[in-house]
Amino acid sequence: MTRVTGSCLCKQVAYECDDLDGEIINCHCTTCRKAHAAPYAANARVLREHFRWLKGSERLSTYESSPGKIRYFCSGCGSHLLAERPAQSHVIVRVSTLDDDPGQSPRAHIWCSLHAPWLEEPETILHYPEWQPER
Repeated sequence: MTRVTGSCLCKQVAYECDDLDGEIINCHCTTCRKAHAAPYAANARVLREHFRWLKGSERLSTYESSPGKIRYFCSGCGSHLLAERPAQSHVIVRVSTLDDDPGQSPRAHIWCSLHAPWLEEPETILHYPEWQPER
């Protein structure tokens, strides 16, 4: 069992998972891309009994992005922390909000039919360890 903690950008909301009960999956669907303002979202299932809010749950805002799917955001900084379908036995943790290394890497990409076309990176694209030198 790998206990991990997570939090929002402003650190006002925090949670804990006893373990990630599913593999990390990168989702390219339009709603994940828009909710995260990113080309895809890294997600993992966590059984409800393995998840708990540590602080700030009163600061959470929700949005039903599709019928029956509720997304939870920090009302202060806007970080998207969790999604759920209340009838399911698990929640979906947004892996990028973890404060700890989950001890695994993504296993798959899903909804690739909705992949952002500008995401393709040629081998010649520059990579810097931090800011690019001219900044």
